[in-house]
This record gives sequence, structure tokens and C-alpha cells, in this order.
Amino acid sequence: MVQKAVSSGYLHATTKHQSADAFLIAVPTPFIEESKVKDKKADLGYIEAASKSLAPLLKIGDLIVLESTSPVGTTEKISEWLAEARPDLTFPHADGELSDIRIAYCPERVLPGNVLHELVENDRVIGGLTKKCSEAAESLYKIFVRGECLLTTARTAEMSKLTENSFRDLNIAFANELSVICSKLNINTWELISLANRHPRVNILQPGAGVGGHCIAVDPWFIVQSCPAESRLIRTARDVNDCKPEWVLNQLEVILKNIRVKNPGYTSRDITVACLGITFKPNIDYLERVLL
Repeated sequence: MVQKAVSSGYLHATTKHQSADAFLIAVPTPFIEESKVKDKKADLGYIEAASKSLAPLLKIGDLIVLESTSPVGTTEKISEWLAEARPDLTFPHADGELSDIRIAYCPERVLPGNVLHELVENDRVIGGLTKKCSEAAESLYKIFVRGECLLTTARTAEMSKLTENSFRDLNIAFANELSVICSKLNINTWELISLANRHPRVNILQPGAGVGGHCIAVDPWFIVQSCPAESRLIRTARDVNDCKPEWVLNQLEVILKNIRVKNPGYTSRDITVACLGITFKPNIDYLERVLL
């Protein structure tokens, strides 16, 4: 598909920005982990750099859409950064519907391993800084999206993406905490969850060694950053999941120690540890981690 798009002239890559009618910003938003602060804050440096680098190309009527998962208020910051770089143009954070440039937020909602299908079929949440901004972004996405385009404000769209990933994090944390409790009480976690899920309104997830991927383990912190006093449950879920890998390694150390006690002549080379599920989802790139 990529080869066909390139050979037909619809797709090309460049290291230099080029003039366009619409710009999509999709760059990393990692968190900054300060040594003296427990909570983590988003690093918006990539978004700021991307915004300012395209500023010289902007013309009246252009559309800018941020897709990167971001803290609430980031789309407004883009408008402010661009206004500083291009005082000859007007922007929605200051001039509203009369602004020269349209700016919106539309987070991606795709499952790794099934991206091409979900990019087209999934519903999209589109939040503009103004109604005209939302409508301009909707017109762009309707070119290829078969799902429904749901219009809202930029702040609500930003929070929607964070909420989706935080919901997953909270449910995973519940399953992970259950496994720790069951281990201490000498209860089979898998049997317990299987029995509890027989209730028609209960659907507990399967516990694991924490949280995989690069989204769920990061995005909830952006809510905590915005409202630290109010996001107690979200922060606790992050703490539970962040502690789970160490708990799993401790369990493994106990098992290995017991094997050596039963087999005094054994060394580390005599013991094989099988690691299943190295990738956090099926059909995606291999993720290597050094466990021991």
C-alpha cells in the first residue's frame, strides 16, 4: 500500500517542511520525571518545536491538527506559540471564529497490529478551538474516516483521549492488585477471576507484569499533572501498575532460590526461565527487556 501511494505521487517523505492546506502534528509526548517530585509531567518540547517549525509556511485558511496525546490545554498552547511566531496572522485563541488559521485536536485511536483498519473504521473525536476549527478538521478526516466524526471542544477532546487510557489503566491496576492479594492469601488468582467473571456485570481483566506499551503507562500522568489534588484514584492506579514488575521479579527470585535449595549443585546456567508475551500486543514489533 505504501509503495502504491509513493509510486502514484500521493505520498512522499521529506526532512523539510512544505506548504500545505492542512498540517497534522503527530510527535512524541513523553513525561519528564523529576527526581525530587513523585508525579510526572508531560514534555511538550516536541509539539512546540513542530509548531514553530511550520509557522513560516502558514497562510490564511490553513488548518493545523494535533494528534499527539497531550495534557488538557496543549492545543491552546499551539495557537499561542504560532501567534508569537506569526504576528501577521490571527489565531483562534485570541480572535475566535474570525481567526485566519484553524486549529483542532483529534487523537488517534488505533490498535497496534490493526492500524490500517482502525484508522479508517474507528470513530474520531475532533475538538476545535472554535466551531469553525472543528468543522474544518471534520472535513479533512471525512476524506478517509468511515466511522463517525464527533465534534466537541479541544479541551474535551484532549481529556477524552486521556480518559480512555486512564480507564484501561485503572482496570488493569485492579487485576494486578488482586493478583498480589491472592498470592498473599494463597488463592489461585486465575480461578478467582474466572469465578468472579461469571457474574453478568463483572469483567475483571487478566493480571500481568504491569502495563505494556507506551501509552497507558504515560497518559494518566497528564491528568494528574492538570489536577493533582483531584486525581487520587488515577495516581494510585499508576503506582500499583508501576510496582507490579518489581513484584513479579521478586516472585521469580523466590522460585529460583527454592530451585537452588532443592538442587544444591545448580547454577544460573542450569535453570531456564521462559518469558511468554514479550510484546504487549499480538502482531507488533518485538520489545526486548532485560529481566535478570
